[in-house]
Amino acid sequence: MYEWFISCRYLRARHKQKFISLISFISVAGITVGVMALIVVLAVFSGFTNGLRDQILAINSHIIVQQPGGIQDYHNIRQQILNIPEVNGATPYLYSQTLISSPSGGGGIILRGIDPTTARGVIGLPDQLIHGTINDLETQEQRGLPNIILGKELADELLVMVGDKVRLISPSGPLTPMGVIPRIKTCRVSGIFESGMYEYDSSLAYMAMPDVRAFLEIRDMAHGIEVAVLEKALNRTDTIAIEIMNSIETPVIAKDWKAMNRNLFAAFKLEKIGMFICVALIVLVAALNIISALIMVVMEKERDIAILKSMGATSASIMRIFFFQGMIISVTGTSLGILGGLGLCELLSRYQFIELPSNVYPMTTLPIKVLPMDVTIIGLAAILITLSATLYPSWRAAQVQPAEILS
Repeated sequence: MYEWFISCRYLRARHKQKFISLISFISVAGITVGVMALIVVLAVFSGFTNGLRDQILAINSHIIVQQPGGIQDYHNIRQQILNIPEVNGATPYLYSQTLISSPSGGGGIILRGIDPTTARGVIGLPDQLIHGTINDLETQEQRGLPNIILGKELADELLVMVGDKVRLISPSGPLTPMGVIPRIKTCRVSGIFESGMYEYDSSLAYMAMPDVRAFLEIRDMAHGIEVAVLEKALNRTDTIAIEIMNSIETPVIAKDWKAMNRNLFAAFKLEKIGMFICVALIVLVAALNIISALIMVVMEKERDIAILKSMGATSASIMRIFFFQGMIISVTGTSLGILGGLGLCELLSRYQFIELPSNVYPMTTLPIKVLPMDVTIIGLAAILITLSATLYPSWRAAQVQPAEILS
């Protein structure tokens, strides 16, 4: 069609006002930079979200099942949970806040009692151990000292290594006329783990459930049961949690990882939307440049427009000429931006130029996760914004009156 031919010719032509071509180039560059920035920013946000989710699920399970006052018949309830489809594993646990000390220091920690036999495949501890194995928790030193696994940052703070002794101190000991007598238990460090999250590595310790019961002086019970689901069902843990509550004979409370971290991931989602809006302003600036460039072209080509109308061109055809011109700028800038953004994400993901402090962020390198849906939304939004900018100049061109211009 001749409208497309004329649009391409106007883009290639050497205008009397040379800066019109410069504004068109700036428009393409602005769209390109805006789309690139949007792709990289959203890829980083998606990477952070997925990385944080993986770090959380490496320490915590997909679903936690609890009962008020603890689970007494946890063996039977665990077996009922394993009978539910898409459940991959279940293990009981104990949980306590206590104090730990060594000859070089001390502080508060989270003590978790686990069953090493059933914990494999449910929690990520076996894969995070840099010294020792999870099976070491089931054995004791010849002198009867229970084994304990510490986080790397916690071990560094206490200045202990595998084989060293630490003391656990529970302030909730028996009450006597002289006051509360704290419980004290000497343990041997049998392993050190590193999850990559400073909060966990600096405050978490693992022991076998019988040793934790003996230390806390509690009966044979569990504070809860951790449940792992199949990888394909990871996004449907909320429905599986409901199914667990409906399937267990005794009343239980089941919470999935999304419910337990709802505020955190809601904040990430809100920040992602806010950042999309902020960076999209770059594309909006480029769209304003398109308006300026096309209006100048219309002013320069008023005589050509008048001649075309005198030869029979309709107002709709004139609008299409300048709409196609803006569309070429829009699609070119968006395409270059998508290619540039994907290329930059690939470079950042492969070579990891940017390193992050592990005591501030939950990962050590800048995480990149490109989601096809994000790229699609960015491309469509950029084209929609920039094409909208062509409507007024195109309408302005269609209003040119041949009689007034050619008289």
